[in-house]
Amino acid sequence: MSRIDIHHAHAQPDDAARKVIEDMTASLKQKFGVKADWVDNALKFSGSGVEGLIELLPGKVHVAAELGFPVSMMKSLVEGEIRRVLQEKLA
Repeated sequence: MSRIDIHHAHAQPDDAARKVIEDMTASLKQKFGVKADWVDNALKFSGSGVEGLIELLPGKVHVAAELGFPVSMMKSLVEGEIRRVLQEKLA
């Protein structure tokens, strides 16, 4: 298994950061068929070949995911897209 572990600082209000996380997860749902649910300030997601969470913490977002073999072949693409969206939307 391959792992993604991203910490991204931000200065957005919690509501705005939460919206960015939901939008990013919508993309994961579309591309990988993941299911996602909020548990407090963490969005837990899982699907075929991927499982993880996106935590909304004070002043930062933490993305942690375990990638199964098929998805791990695209790790750099997935990780790059997550970083791009976080940088673009939570700069």
